[in-house]
Amino acid sequence: MKRMGVCVLAGLLAVASVGAMAWAQATTAQISGTAKDQSGAVLPGVEITVTQTATGAKRSAVSNETGNYVLASLPLGPYMLEAALPGFKSYVQSGIVLQVDASPTINVVLQVGQVTEQVEVQANAALVETHSSGLGTVVDNQRVVELPLNGRNVTELVFLAGMANVGGSGFLNSVRNYPTVMISVAGGIANWTAYNFDGVAHNDAYNSLNLPLPFPDALQEFKVESSALQAQYGVHASANVNVVTKSGTNDLHGDAFEFVRNGIFNARNFFAPKRDTLKRNQFGGTLGGAIVKNKLFFFGGYQGTIQRSEPTQNTAYVPTPAMLQGDFTTFAGPTCQARPLTLAASQGFVNNQVSPSLISPFALKVAARLPQTSDPCGKVNFGLKTNQSEHMEVARLDWQASEKHSIFGRFFVTNLNIPTTFDGSNALTLSRNGQADRVYALSIGSTYLISANVVSSFRIGANRQEIPKVTDHFATWPELGVNAPFNPDAEPRITVAGGNVGAAGAGNTGGGGNGFNIGGGNAIINSDYGGPNPNISEDISWVRGSHQFGFGTSYIHTGLNYKSGINATGVMTFNGNITGHGMADFLLGKPITWAQGNIQSYLYNRQEYFGAYIQDSWKATQRLTINYGLRWEPFFAFKNKHGWFDHFDMDLFNRNVHSTVYPNAPAGLIFPGDAQWTWGQKSIAYNRYKIFAPRLGLAWDPKGDGKMSVRASAGIFTDRGALYSMSAMAQDSPYGSVLTVNNPKVEDPWGSYPGGNPLPIVL
Repeated sequence: MKRMGVCVLAGLLAVASVGAMAWAQATTAQISGTAKDQSGAVLPGVEITVTQTATGAKRSAVSNETGNYVLASLPLGPYMLEAALPGFKSYVQSGIVLQVDASPTINVVLQVGQVTEQVEVQANAALVETHSSGLGTVVDNQRVVELPLNGRNVTELVFLAGMANVGGSGFLNSVRNYPTVMISVAGGIANWTAYNFDGVAHNDAYNSLNLPLPFPDALQEFKVESSALQAQYGVHASANVNVVTKSGTNDLHGDAFEFVRNGIFNARNFFAPKRDTLKRNQFGGTLGGAIVKNKLFFFGGYQGTIQRSEPTQNTAYVPTPAMLQGDFTTFAGPTCQARPLTLAASQGFVNNQVSPSLISPFALKVAARLPQTSDPCGKVNFGLKTNQSEHMEVARLDWQASEKHSIFGRFFVTNLNIPTTFDGSNALTLSRNGQADRVYALSIGSTYLISANVVSSFRIGANRQEIPKVTDHFATWPELGVNAPFNPDAEPRITVAGGNVGAAGAGNTGGGGNGFNIGGGNAIINSDYGGPNPNISEDISWVRGSHQFGFGTSYIHTGLNYKSGINATGVMTFNGNITGHGMADFLLGKPITWAQGNIQSYLYNRQEYFGAYIQDSWKATQRLTINYGLRWEPFFAFKNKHGWFDHFDMDLFNRNVHSTVYPNAPAGLIFPGDAQWTWGQKSIAYNRYKIFAPRLGLAWDPKGDGKMSVRASAGIFTDRGALYSMSAMAQDSPYGSVLTVNNPKVEDPWGSYPGGNPLPIVL
C-alpha cells in the first residue's frame, strides 16, 4: 500500500504541474499590511519578500499606491519578512509563524538611509488578526502532539475550541461509517460541520460525519472556525475544521514512538475491584526531509494500533438437559419463573412434561451448537470479543517549481479491522458483524502567482470509504433441517423470547422468562462503498488598492453504494404463543413467524454540489476592515440509481387515488412513473437554483496598535444534507418488501404460503 500511494502521488503531481493551478482554501495563510515611512506617509513600490525559513521558499509582492500589500496562499510555518525601497534602510522581521488560515497584519515602517543598512525586528509574540472578522481556534503542532489523547484520535482535539461538545443522534454513528466522534460546534448539528483535509472535503458519504484523520505526529495543525465565515466557505452550515498535514523541510526530521496501555500502567477506577484490563499498543514513526534542497521535499508516516480487552459478559437462557428430554417441571416452576406456568396440554404436555419424541430435530441441531448449562433454569454466561487493529499511512510530496509556482500531493489510507464476536463453538456469540473498514484520501494542490497581486489557486482530490462486513457461520438453514430455497447459505437468525411469562422476581435464580438470540447483526450480507467522491475547487485572490477581492468555485460529487441482505437471511421467531413459553415452542419446533425478503441494493444514492462566490476584504481605514461577499449554492436533489422513492400525498389520499405503477399500494402513495410524480424517474425533489448566501463582517482595531480587534458579522448559511436521509424510502414496500408467514412449519416455512417460495420478489 505504501508503494502504491507513492506512485499515485508521483503521477498526479506530474499532471498537476501542467497547468497554472494552485492552492485551495483553508490550508494556507497570508500576510498583509501597509508600508509607511517614519512620518506615517504610505510608501508605494516597496518590495516585500517573505522566506519560509524551513524550506527556503520565497514569495514577493510590491506595495501598491495605497501602501498596502498582500502575500496570499502562503504555506504554513516560520517566516522571515524583508522590505526594501531605494532611499530607505532595509527592513527585516523574523520570528513570524503562520498558522492554518491565519491572516496577520504586519505593517512595515522604513527609515531613511541606504539600502545596505538594515533594521531588524524580532516578532516571536503571537500576532493578532486585526482585519479578519471570523472567530476560530488554532490547535498548533505542539498541542496536537503533546496533549494526552485516549487512543490518539486527533478529532477529539476539536473540543479545545471551547465551543464544541459531543452531539448528534446515535444512529448517525453506525456500522455504515468509519467509527468517529460526533461533535457539535457552536450549537450546530454534528453532521453539519465541514471537515477539510489539506483543502479537500473530508466528510463521510453516508452520514456526513468526518472521515478519519491521521495520527498526531503526521499533522501540522488544524483550525476550528465557528462563525463569521466568509463567502468562500460553504457546503455545510455549521463550523469548518481545516486540517493540514506536515511537510518535509531542508533538514531531515522524524520520530519513532510507542504508546502502551496495559495492566501495569492502567489506573484503577476508584469504584472498580481491579485495574482496567485493556491492552493497547500504538506504534509507528514519521520521516521528512529534502529530496532536492529548496525544491523537492517528502514526508511520510505510519501508525499501527493493536487493542485487546476482556470479552464483555452477556447472559442468555438455553435448553437444559432435562428440557431436551421433555421435562420442563423445574423450568416452569417457581425456581425459574416469577409466575409459574402450565404448558399447553394441546401440544402434548402433561404436568409440564412432554414425550422426548416430540422434540424437534431442528431444535436438537440448534441446541448442539449452544453452550451446555448446569443451571436448572438454563442460564449461561458468555463473553463477546472486542479486539481490533488499525493501520494508518500517510505520504506527502512538496515541490517548489519556481518562486511563482508550488505544488503538493498527499495520500492517506487507514484500515480498521474488527473481527466478529463468534468464538467458533458458541452460536450465541454471533451477535455482531466484524468490520474491515478502509478509507483512502487524496489531495493535490498548486499555488500559482499570475502577477504580484493575483494568486490563482486550484485543488483537486477525492476520498473513498469501504465498509465491508465480515461474517461467520455457525450453520446454514439446510444444515438445521430447514428448507429455505431462497438464499439457503445465509446465516440463520433465530429468536427465542419469553412469551407471556415474566422474568424471575426477587429470590428466583433463573429468569427463565428470557431466551436467546442467534444471528442479529452477524446475519447481514452487507457492503458499503462511498466514492470515489471527487472534489475540485478554484480560488483567486486579487489585491487592488485597499481591496482584496476573492472569487472561486467548488464542485463535489458524493455517491454511496450500499448492499444489504439482512432481510434475505430469514428470521424464525418463537415467542410462547403456542405452548405458553418461547423455549417450549422452540424445542417442539413451533415458530410463531417466519420472515424473509429480497437481497437489497437500495442505497445507490448520488448527489452533486456546486458553489461559487465573490467576496471583498476592504481596508476602509487603517483601523477598520469590512469583509463582505455573496455565495451561490444551488441545491441539486438526491438521486437514486434505481429510482426507489415514494411519496404520500394527502390530497390524493382524500380522493382515493391509487398508484398506476403499484396498484396495490395504499391510496395517496405514488412512485416514479405515476402521472403525479413530477420530479423525474430517479429523484424526489426539484433542483433549486435561487439560493444565495450573503456574508458581512467588520474588524476594527480600536487603538491602531495591532493588539486588539473588535469583530461583528452576519450571514446566511445552507447545508446540503446527507445521503442516509434517502435510505428510508428505499426500505419501503415494494423495494424493501419482507414477507411474513404465521405459524409456519419449521422444516418448510414457505410450505403454507400460496404458491410456495415467492422470493425473489420482482419489482
